[in-house]
Amino acid sequence: MAAKSPDHMTDPGKLGYSIRRHLHERFIEVLLFLSAVLSVAIMLAIIVMLVKESVVFFQHVSLWDFLTDTQWTPLFDDAHYGILPLVAGTVVSSLIALLVALPLGTIIAIYLSEFAPFTVREISKPFLELLGGIPTVVYGYFALLFVTPMLQIIFPELPGFSLLSAGLVMGIMIIPYVSSMTEDAMRAVPMNLREGSYAMGATRLQTAIRVVMPAAFSGIAAAYILGISRAVGETMVVAIAAGMQPNLTWNPMEPAATITAYIVQVSLGDLPHGSIGYQTIFAAGLTLLILTLIFNIIGHLLRKRYREIY
Repeated sequence: MAAKSPDHMTDPGKLGYSIRRHLHERFIEVLLFLSAVLSVAIMLAIIVMLVKESVVFFQHVSLWDFLTDTQWTPLFDDAHYGILPLVAGTVVSSLIALLVALPLGTIIAIYLSEFAPFTVREISKPFLELLGGIPTVVYGYFALLFVTPMLQIIFPELPGFSLLSAGLVMGIMIIPYVSSMTEDAMRAVPMNLREGSYAMGATRLQTAIRVVMPAAFSGIAAAYILGISRAVGETMVVAIAAGMQPNLTWNPMEPAATITAYIVQVSLGDLPHGSIGYQTIFAAGLTLLILTLIFNIIGHLLRKRYREIY
């Protein structure tokens, strides 16, 4: 058989097709790179904006007073700029929400991933996703007009606005995010791990808790971090149901304000741009960003550690 000539190996038609494919792949690579750069640029722009505006605020208010003062009354004549009341309200409402969302979301994910029949899974998942698509303002009025009266039957001394009702409804709102991501992480675990566990005599529940969940810990931790960030950054539920009163309290049965609720309160007011009262929203926003960053760093360290173990 005669050897192929060099001219045949460099056929113009095939070479043209190769160039088009190469250009197409390069275009996709550049597009993905630009998308990543855009995401980083947006994040950097937000940080620069918050830091720049916060510097103006801290030229009038000392950082020590901001971190240690127990009163937050920037709109009063006797102004105090202590962020602790807003941080306390944010932490308490978020903890209540997470105490509801993380256990229930994990239990739902375990059931859907390991126990639910195919038909039940296909029917229930859209309803869970629909629960996550309800506007937060609806959840806020649900907390104010339904959950609070129900809680007042159990706790007659509960006021009309409280962190308890806001936190409970926030937890219900976060459940779809936690359950969906946790289930996806658990279903991504290879089936041979489950089969090996069954071969050793483990039950389905033991396999789910002792084999599947540790193997899927990275994805589960990501779901938990998303839930924490969602709780810390929630605005409308706490703005409607928690009372927007900046009290330094750790009692969930009292009204309080969160960082996001205060930002909404000032943004909807008539304070002139550039005033010290207006600049407080940027200092509060920077504090919220730092809190969220801390939670994400903790989640990253946990994922890294458990990747090394498993």
